Amino acid sequence: MVKVSFSSALAQKDVKKDVETLIPGDEQDPEVGLPVRHQSMAWCWCMCLGLALMLSGVVVGGAYLYRFYILEQDQVFICGVNYREEDFMIVEEKEVEVDLPSQFQLRQLEESIRVLEKEQVEIINVPVPEFDGSDPADIVHDFHRRLTAYLDLSLNKCYVIPLNTSIVMPPKDFLELLVNIKAGTYLPQSYLVHEEMMVTERLEHIDQLGYFIYSLCHDKETFKLQRRDRILGMQKREALNCRKIRHFENTFVVETSICEP
Repeated sequence: MVKVSFSSALAQKDVKKDVETLIPGDEQDPEVGLPVRHQSMAWCWCMCLGLALMLSGVVVGGAYLYRFYILEQDQVFICGVNYREEDFMIVEEKEVEVDLPSQFQLRQLEESIRVLEKEQVEIINVPVPEFDGSDPADIVHDFHRRLTAYLDLSLNKCYVIPLNTSIVMPPKDFLELLVNIKAGTYLPQSYLVHEEMMVTERLEHIDQLGYFIYSLCHDKETFKLQRRDRILGMQKREALNCRKIRHFENTFVVETSICEP
């Protein structure tokens, strides 16, 4: 008689396998879960793409606003003006033509200009001119302080005088003129106006002249200027040591003579 016996380990394994096939587990059927996973991934990609498009729109829009609403206010214009060597003088803040010999030679003056309309300030840089007799300079016209400062770059000296509004255009009008020149709707060809200044005294407290003039002159020798025609006892033909700066902040070119006795 033959006795048949079964291994207990094999029996337990078969029973466990049968139980697992009868009791549903937590895992989902692969054939059912696969479409759900693809749908979830597609939704994530769509959301990421939408966010990327939104961010790119914000960046482009911000760059546009910065370019046209901020840089347009503070951009630097590099302009040139043609003018003739005609003879005009500034007397009592008016232009007066005088009968002096003139060669009417056409010349060109270039300068870089920055207009801060909100601060009511014009900042001008006059590079080394192509012709002799004029110095390079940095100029600040502060309409809020009603002051003008000249920094003669050849001498490294600053000169301050009350703002002459008959010569210097207000920032809004000057900015409009520069935009028209840049667009080609206005091609300047103008004349030369002369004004003469006298050095009267040295200024010590530059910080009281406002931020922009202080930034220009704070580490320079700074002097106060006065118009020569307003100084009592000053003769027109008196020999003086003068430096000249040619610049424009209007439809004409100005030659500012800064003289010392």
